[in-house]
Amino acid sequence: MSTTTTLFILGATGDLTSRLLLPSLATLLGKERKHRVALRGSGTEDWDAETWHATVEKAFSDSPGALDRVGVADYVQADVTDASAVASLVDTLDPNTVLYFALPPAVTAAAIDAMTGLTLPEGTVLAMEKPFGQDEASARALNDKLLALVPENQIFRVDHFLGRSTLLNLLGVRLANRIWEPVWSAEHIQEVLIRFDESVALEGRARYYDRAGAMIDMIQSHLLQVLALLAMDPPATLGERDLRDAKAEVLRATHVMGDDPARFSRRAQYTAGTQHLADGGTRELPSYRDEDGVDVSRQTETLAEVVFEVSSDRWAGVPFTLRSGKGLDRKRSEIVVTFKPVRHVPPGLNGTPADGGRLTFSLGPDEMHLRLHVTGGDDPFALRDEELVAQLGVGQQRSYEEVLDELLDGDVALSVRADEAEQCWRIIQPVRDAWARGETPLDEYPAGSTGPASWQTSHSD
Repeated sequence: MSTTTTLFILGATGDLTSRLLLPSLATLLGKERKHRVALRGSGTEDWDAETWHATVEKAFSDSPGALDRVGVADYVQADVTDASAVASLVDTLDPNTVLYFALPPAVTAAAIDAMTGLTLPEGTVLAMEKPFGQDEASARALNDKLLALVPENQIFRVDHFLGRSTLLNLLGVRLANRIWEPVWSAEHIQEVLIRFDESVALEGRARYYDRAGAMIDMIQSHLLQVLALLAMDPPATLGERDLRDAKAEVLRATHVMGDDPARFSRRAQYTAGTQHLADGGTRELPSYRDEDGVDVSRQTETLAEVVFEVSSDRWAGVPFTLRSGKGLDRKRSEIVVTFKPVRHVPPGLNGTPADGGRLTFSLGPDEMHLRLHVTGGDDPFALRDEELVAQLGVGQQRSYEEVLDELLDGDVALSVRADEAEQCWRIIQPVRDAWARGETPLDEYPAGSTGPASWQTSHSD
């Protein structure tokens, strides 16, 4: 039996709504029948009801039948940073409304300020985009304001990177297979790499990206969340409280390796270069500093790498390298777990393995690769590497489908809890401070390359 949920989008006239939220909602409703949605919108543009209806219909045009599951309700022109305007909007809310702040983070923070002292209807869910604050103190202040409005289990801090299908693949493989759980610790694992390299360059995002950079855009939020899921102790359940308690415990134990950010962090910025495309063609990319809207004085990194340690009995001493960048040779989105070499390779086996095997999760499409050292061939005692590959499914193609599915279900388990958001800022602050002091040089790499030539060796070398 389907239920109707009111989704009220603040910022209904913006790019996030038209490019991601509405098309993703259309695709979701076109594939499943458990939800019906009453769709409301608000923005600063002077739209009428017909314009709002036309915008929704255009977004739903590629999903036959999906529009039948949506009641396109009203559009309200309002400045959500104005206290009186926000109070008027709140007066129109029905219970259990999902209020989605599809707004720049600074505007969202101002809208939350404008709500101070208001009483929201029972069951109101507040959903907002990252970043959540600009540092630990501002994140805590924002969380205090949110918690004065609704309980924590009605706050959805959106992290679209934490797609449900990808995470459940990772959790299922790790937690439901006896071959992995006994060796999932520092006793057997040598190092972990969590990488999100992109071939795309700035792509017109200077307004946000030039102030954030690669570390805040990806490592501070998305990749630290993946680390937490990878390193957590098995939770009692995958319910909201148990899962997020397990993640938060990992984040509290996480810090820069050796508490030495100058040594265990690296940053770089792409220069002009040539990108080789999948179809055999090429594309010339300008230097980052020459992109429209870039402030050269900020020295924004487009590639960042930080090595962390989780100081717990399970993980102490294992380097977790988190890396993300733009303008690189190709997209690499993966988690790589490298196992320690075996203690003894009997004489007579030809070859010395550098490790004890490697487990890789490739994200989108989801695959699992297990690299093993085997023998065979012309010389039955010669070691060689073979990979076993498991297709884990493509998942949902739009990450916002998963976000909206969870929101409409009222499930906040895979959103970011208040303490997690604060811990992620705490974890990276020493790196920000070291970079501000100039202790870590800003290296360069040609767009379309694998990164700076000097980065080809690891921190452990």
